[in-house]
Amino acid sequence: MTIETSSQGVKDPADCANMAEVRAGVDNVDAQLVELLARRFGYMDAAARIKQDRETVRDEVRKAQVIANARKAALDLRIPQDVIAEMWEALVEGSIAYEYGRWDALRG
Repeated sequence: MTIETSSQGVKDPADCANMAEVRAGVDNVDAQLVELLARRFGYMDAAARIKQDRETVRDEVRKAQVIANARKAALDLRIPQDVIAEMWEALVEGSIAYEYGRWDALRG
């Protein structure tokens, strides 16, 4: 399934003159984010398939690395690091829960 993420007709934030244009831009970005998250969850499917031991699904070292990477990217882009870190915490925890479910389903 593909969500419509065409940016045609969507203005850059600096060019928005009214809230309808802002909301159209936000909706477009949100649709793109969901598509990217679907791809990310595909990697969780792959991880569940590849990992042989259930105990390896949760990797706190890797979790910390992923969140640190997101913080660094936020700093580089000059967006709030704490907000991004909180979002990535939820994303990683949700991904781990999803991967456990997929791991269990594959090994029934």
